[in-house]
Amino acid sequence: MKTIPHICSMIYFLLISMIATAQSDDLLIREARTRSNSAIAARDTTALAAEWTEDFHVISSRNSEVSGKANNRHLFANEFQTKKNLIYIRSTDKVKVNPAWNMASESGQWTGSWQEPDGLVKIGGNYFAKWHKLKGVWKIRAEIFVPLYCTGSVFCDKTPF
Repeated sequence: MKTIPHICSMIYFLLISMIATAQSDDLLIREARTRSNSAIAARDTTALAAEWTEDFHVISSRNSEVSGKANNRHLFANEFQTKKNLIYIRSTDKVKVNPAWNMASESGQWTGSWQEPDGLVKIGGNYFAKWHKLKGVWKIRAEIFVPLYCTGSVFCDKTPF
């Protein structure tokens, strides 16, 4: 009978440890998202790409898909050159962590804006991100951006494919 309280204590400790790890991982993911937003604001593609896995995949608000860290970094560099005053901000609403598999989900709201010749584009909606903890560091493996509004330019009148 002495082993049952001991087993219960071990299970309790394990559960508390898992909860603490998940809370810590939640904070680490939110901090990485802040770094990602800061890199976009600074137009720093090196810092931005540092938050992605090598096989990072994105589905944009206009349904274009890009795979690979290098390809996505190139895409951002091109956008920074062609879209005047470009800014994207991702605002995290929820992070859920599976510590046993070193994976997590993030969901939230995103906004973007840039100057077009005919006006200021304001676009935004929901986003979803899949995170993977590799060698103790959380990296974004995939992101999907769902547009819910677009205003300010004929850019918004172009229906995505």
